[in-house]
Amino acid sequence: MKKLISILILLFPVFVWGADIVNFGSDTPGAVPKGWSVFMTHQGGAPKWEVVADRTAPSKKGNVVGQTSKDQTDGRFPLLIYDNSNQKDGELSVAFKAISGRVDQGAGLVWRYQDPNNYYVTRANALEDNVVLYKVEKGERIPLPPVGQPSNTYGLPHHVPTGVWNTLRVTFNGSLFTVYINGEKMFDVDDRTFTVAGKVGLWTKSDSVIYFDNFAFK
Repeated sequence: MKKLISILILLFPVFVWGADIVNFGSDTPGAVPKGWSVFMTHQGGAPKWEVVADRTAPSKKGNVVGQTSKDQTDGRFPLLIYDNSNQKDGELSVAFKAISGRVDQGAGLVWRYQDPNNYYVTRANALEDNVVLYKVEKGERIPLPPVGQPSNTYGLPHHVPTGVWNTLRVTFNGSLFTVYINGEKMFDVDDRTFTVAGKVGLWTKSDSVIYFDNFAFK
């Protein structure tokens, strides 16, 4: 039963928790999807977000969006922000597949985005096999410890396979954030740095080549 629920969350996040879904089946391959804007935290080679074909896409639409640049600058964070969003509280979910990356293979969800230097992000990393929640404040990325863990705790370990579709999800209500991967609750985080509404979107790090599909929000 647990395996079945995880599969349903991966393929049909709207069925599980009633969100609206954005996918990329009607967007032009090689272009930034309509309704999204590209930004980046810190310096480095320009990010490249583009629609790419993927027959394994969970949406079954044939296209996904990918961050395909391979600049290995370690502190470089490409962002793809959904224009038609402004949320204080809610839920986000996305299917992601780590394709490659020698420095990093991180796939993230962004919320309460104010600008490229101020937002929350949770990410799963296929090289480190862990899930971490950060605040990016004035350009500094700061890991936030899970509730009940020591203040220096860096997320929690979790196997994140390369080349396989997974689902990352976060709920955010007031100061409490809850992170899930493939339907499994990972941890809660309590933080009051950004308390106003902001945009939502996607995130990668350094040379991470990551595909995303079924971006769901409510």
